[in-house]
Amino acid sequence: MSLTTSHFVPFDREDVWDWHTRNGAVVRLSPPFAPMTPVREATRLSDGTTVFSLPAGLKWVARHDLSGYRRGHRFTDVCVSAPLRALANWRHVHTFADAPGGTVITDEVSTRVPGSTLTGLFAYRQHQLFEDLKFLGRLSAHTSRELLDDDGHPRPLTIAVTGSGGTVGRALCAQLGTAGHTVIRLRRGNVRGGDDARQWNPADPDPDLLRGVDVLVHLAGEPLLGRFTESHKRSIRESRTVPTRYLAELVAASPTCRTMVCASAIGFYGHDRGDELLTDASAPGEGFLAEVCREWESACQPATDAGKRVANIRTGVVLAGTGGVLPLLKVLFSAGLGGKFGDGSIWFSWISLDDLTDIYCRAIVDSALSGPINATAPNPVRNAEMTGALASELNRPAFLQIPALGPKLLLGSEGAEQIALANQRVTPTILESLGHTFRHRTIDLALAHELGGEELLGSTGSAP
Repeated sequence: MSLTTSHFVPFDREDVWDWHTRNGAVVRLSPPFAPMTPVREATRLSDGTTVFSLPAGLKWVARHDLSGYRRGHRFTDVCVSAPLRALANWRHVHTFADAPGGTVITDEVSTRVPGSTLTGLFAYRQHQLFEDLKFLGRLSAHTSRELLDDDGHPRPLTIAVTGSGGTVGRALCAQLGTAGHTVIRLRRGNVRGGDDARQWNPADPDPDLLRGVDVLVHLAGEPLLGRFTESHKRSIRESRTVPTRYLAELVAASPTCRTMVCASAIGFYGHDRGDELLTDASAPGEGFLAEVCREWESACQPATDAGKRVANIRTGVVLAGTGGVLPLLKVLFSAGLGGKFGDGSIWFSWISLDDLTDIYCRAIVDSALSGPINATAPNPVRNAEMTGALASELNRPAFLQIPALGPKLLLGSEGAEQIALANQRVTPTILESLGHTFRHRTIDLALAHELGGEELLGSTGSAP
């Protein structure tokens, strides 16, 4: 099987090429629906090596072929790992050519991998690159003046990130890398040299942890999923409030770190506000998660008191093919067990993974984003509409009506009420007032991107 596909991007060839050379490009271009996870990125497109992990402990090792390299115009990778080398017989040539108003990117693949698999994979890559480049262009216009160089271009920043190994953290770190920033991962446990990481003890952080850091992004916290036992609830609360306060104190004392961007959640508004349209200024709700979110955001106060900018990103339900609720729903619907909760009338306030990382990237550089920021798509949907869109994307039925007892068996009464059955109609009022552009304004677009339902952007030719 061979595949050749070309698509146009309205950006200078050198800029497009440079994007591909940066750390994070492989992660950004790896489809969440493919059973391949990047574990090591090539340091050079000329002769570097990228390694992907696959199921059953297998590895896909892609080595760049120096004979197929021409700086700024072409690079080539081949699969060299046994037994996949013989099975896949993979060779991929990436070509970049000048075109009026931009660049034409051509992918030529020779392989034994089925063509249907290739089409979805390359459609994702095309859409992801196109949208990432467009976002970088928009971000330049939103970047605060003090962060621009003499030519009006955004300056590279040093950004420290907690929770970098999670679904959001991994995607965000990759996006920051392709934007030209230096990312320092703050990790618990031992840190190897050369990893661009620092050891972070949440209960007793090193006073020098933020040395040379311009911005801190704090994502870490105990996962919410699970039965809401007293022990689990204590872990959820303490993992968010105590470490956040210590980090805020470090930001307050830092001579270089001027901004703290901290995760929060729409749980702030309580688990059931009915049809009330919830803006960034809406009053807090009641219940365990509402209390945690209030304390979580309040823990940032030391940084605010010191005159540092703090943005609290109140996140909706993240639609990501690699983590969170979407993979679980995909399994249920694929097995014909999907359906709406009850009568399907509860509100579902969602956000695509890429839109969420876009919001974090903007909060890092845009001084207009301060305080609580609703990070949800502009169009919340009813549960029935969400399940209908998912069933349509997966081409599976959604005729079951799931009673409240189902989530309660998995999460307990309180956990089901606070998470699975939460009824929140949240709108990103501040972001929309600032002219923010969402990649996925409707849920069908987000699901297609994460589950492999997009079409190729350019003309395609294939042969057996």
